[in-house]
Amino acid sequence: MKLSSRKQIQTLAQLKGDKNLTISFYLDTDKSRQTQKEINVSFKNLLAEGRARLESLDSGKSRKDALDEDLKKISRFGNRILPSYTAAGLAVFSSSASGLWQDFSLPRAPRNHIIIDRAPYLRPLSVILDEYHHICALSLNRHGARWYDIDLGEIALLESLTSDVPSRVREGGWQGYESKRIERHIDAHLHDHFKKTAQRTFDLFKTHPFDWLFLGLKEEYRSSFEPLLHPYLKERLKGWIRTNSNDSGDKILKQAVEMEKKLRLEEEAGLAQTLVAGLESGGRAISGMREVLRTLNAAEVRTLVVTRNFSLEGRFCPKCQFLYLDELQCPICLVKTEKVQDIVHEAVHSAMDNKGRVRYVTPPSKLDHYGKVGAFLRYKK
Repeated sequence: MKLSSRKQIQTLAQLKGDKNLTISFYLDTDKSRQTQKEINVSFKNLLAEGRARLESLDSGKSRKDALDEDLKKISRFGNRILPSYTAAGLAVFSSSASGLWQDFSLPRAPRNHIIIDRAPYLRPLSVILDEYHHICALSLNRHGARWYDIDLGEIALLESLTSDVPSRVREGGWQGYESKRIERHIDAHLHDHFKKTAQRTFDLFKTHPFDWLFLGLKEEYRSSFEPLLHPYLKERLKGWIRTNSNDSGDKILKQAVEMEKKLRLEEEAGLAQTLVAGLESGGRAISGMREVLRTLNAAEVRTLVVTRNFSLEGRFCPKCQFLYLDELQCPICLVKTEKVQDIVHEAVHSAMDNKGRVRYVTPPSKLDHYGKVGAFLRYKK
């Protein structure tokens, strides 16, 4: 299955077993950087790493047998699909004891990783989705319009429109009056074409919602076309691409991806700056892993902000599900806490469970000086 929405992640995030464990398996399958043989070696090495972890796991025989079956299923699955696999990454989640199996083809290569834990390890998926916005790219000229749907690095033509706007004419007739009359007639046709295109863009937005709108049209037409856009579309208008009637979808995709990356980095920098400003002014913002975990336990986090690839070991309480950095005993229920491989991942889960947002920033950023993690709170602290 293709990774395509945050709803897929949210569904998996709800699967937390008290007894049954889940294997989360991530494999870099990007053939633009490595050979098929290298991918196969990485696949076998990850499985070997999983078996070694299984052997050292302090758990009962039934749980180990179930996990061993999961590793065998992943092995069979990989051996079957990898020879002809074309996606840049693969993610598999398996828990035989819980009846869970889910595999995703990924548009970006993940770090090779295998984790055995109480819940699916989903942070790499949320990081990938956070890099993308659903984009509509509109290529517009006097002779027609084409709308492209761009999502997760792929492009598809949504619709096209042909126009009958006449070409410009040279001045002629008595003192050029006739040509001016014709030009006014042509301008009226062009305005109608732009108006129809703007309305169709809004209609497509209602049936195929998108986050950002990119326009490809001549500079001379911007002032005529943009005022015709619906206010909802003006809010989503993020940039302009260079297009002509002969451009392929791949050429438009390349420009859109480059612009998306530039805008994302600018957006992330602004997010980090806003968080730091909130910290320094004493607003509804906190930073540092310990403080973030405290506010997550109290369900006070509105938006969790995390530095990409940042991870820490931590602990959680198996009874009340609270998260801690290094407390060996839960201060609430006095139950012994359990070790987790990545407390940042658990924090992401906790934020999502409480209907909070999770945002990522690419290092280096201002967040690096504040513990690499922070949050905007629902209420002022």
